[in-house]
Amino acid sequence: MRLDRFDNAGFQRGRSTLVEALWLVAQGLFVASWLPGSALRAAVLRLFGARIGEGVRLKPGLRVKFPWRLCVGDHVWLGENVWLDNLAEIRIGDHCCVSQGAYLCTGSHNWASEGFDLVTRAIRLEDQAWICARAVVGPGVTVGQGAVLSLGSVATGDLAPWQVHQGVPARAVRPRTQGQADHPAGQQHVRQ
Repeated sequence: MRLDRFDNAGFQRGRSTLVEALWLVAQGLFVASWLPGSALRAAVLRLFGARIGEGVRLKPGLRVKFPWRLCVGDHVWLGENVWLDNLAEIRIGDHCCVSQGAYLCTGSHNWASEGFDLVTRAIRLEDQAWICARAVVGPGVTVGQGAVLSLGSVATGDLAPWQVHQGVPARAVRPRTQGQADHPAGQQHVRQ
């Protein structure tokens, strides 16, 4: 590859340089900041074009590349230090949880291209999906309804609905059934 030949002039950022600069300031002051409360974060994201549902919990440290390419359903939790690197759209369904330090990445590069061309593909989390702490979701992945991506796992392909996925790359290891805790025997589920 020849990085001196990289050219992303064809990539559409979606907003003007001024709006993007204003977003970076607003994100630093209000969204990624330590300030408590989800309402302010949601309002600022909406101001910059994000579609945010009702009852959403947005924790400190949240980073969003382009809010105008973000759609979040109702009753979603986005944990501390979640990084939504959305060069393409990220769509999160209802009742989803994205836990602390998770990384959702919609962009990569074509390593077979001499110019190391930028490649972007949308990510979709269907209703009731859970991306556990420090997990990574790659470009173009659909996380099926009720699917779980376990602690520190990496999804490079679609995740089957109602399955617990684990590893690098993530593979389905067991079903996730309603009413049955996903914890090893003997551990109790703690409600918050």
